[in-house]
Amino acid sequence: MGAGHDAVAGELERRVAPYGVEVSVVDVLDLVPLRLGRALRRAYAGTIRSAPWLYAAVYRAFFVSGRPGPLRPPPPSPLTALIAARLERRVRELPPDAVVSTFHVAAQAAGRLRRSGGLDAPSLVLVTDFAVHRMWLHPGNDRYLCPDQAAARAVTAATGRPATMCAPLVSPELRSPDIEAGRERLRRAVGAGSDERVVLISAGAWGVGQVVEAAGVLAASGRYRPAVLCGRNGRLRRRILGTGLAPALGWRDDVPQLMAGAYALVDNAAGMMCREAFACGLPVISYRPIPGHGRDGARAMARGGLSVHAHSPAELVEALDRLADGALRHTRAARVDALFSAEPAERAVCTALG
Repeated sequence: MGAGHDAVAGELERRVAPYGVEVSVVDVLDLVPLRLGRALRRAYAGTIRSAPWLYAAVYRAFFVSGRPGPLRPPPPSPLTALIAARLERRVRELPPDAVVSTFHVAAQAAGRLRRSGGLDAPSLVLVTDFAVHRMWLHPGNDRYLCPDQAAARAVTAATGRPATMCAPLVSPELRSPDIEAGRERLRRAVGAGSDERVVLISAGAWGVGQVVEAAGVLAASGRYRPAVLCGRNGRLRRRILGTGLAPALGWRDDVPQLMAGAYALVDNAAGMMCREAFACGLPVISYRPIPGHGRDGARAMARGGLSVHAHSPAELVEALDRLADGALRHTRAARVDALFSAEPAERAVCTALG
């Protein structure tokens, strides 16, 4: 649905290319007839922006089980059956040596196809959520690549399939950022002084969440200079600029460079932006996460000691203040480094290819 799934697929394609692997990237929503996949994407984006309470209800009904106990795969759905049938036609035309899903609907379709005999090649699922919901789960898939050990254990318990931790799929250049160059680029982008601590506030590719409130909290503290990353949401950018609370940046291709010069990232979706921040050593604080996978992901990252989940304006400022503690930064950095020391996803894919 969002840009994160596409970014993961694109980075995996780039990494396996040196091994002589030919990649075909398929957006499963394009397999839905009558262009309804695009309508689903627009409806999802509109719901997240305008009616998050509705998305929360949908998430509870379809993505997490209402019953206590461990996760279980969801029952078959007509949409999955339809996508699987169209995917089967694609794999017949060009039989793959392996299939890798980076989106939960794709994982459902590929798992269904694999179990029914319509797919002869191994089916791998690259889970992009720290908090695994049941839509990722299908016992027909051969192997799961998960963001951490907790997610891997949950997947194996639910599906009976092998699940292992793999390193985040972000550009390797992010692991060795040019901090001074990043600071200078960030200062120019937001008009900050050399002594100001700039905190990036992420609204994701679609520009969603309560980022105006977050900007107001930081501006009122007098200790931090907020800068909002509005993604492709021009309306949000104009709104923030109108308040005068913070600089508002539209879609940019240099966000990793900007992050290298920031003091911290305030995030609300627990997605790709967090992985990029982890890669370049930028501390992450979750604040007012979007419902569903955003909120669950923020909680999961906090449980793993990778980030802080601030529940109130006071907690947000306090979390930023505590980052001045070098020992705390070091402890959190060590946990983040453990993510990147895991098996690279491209190695697992090449192993599946034989």
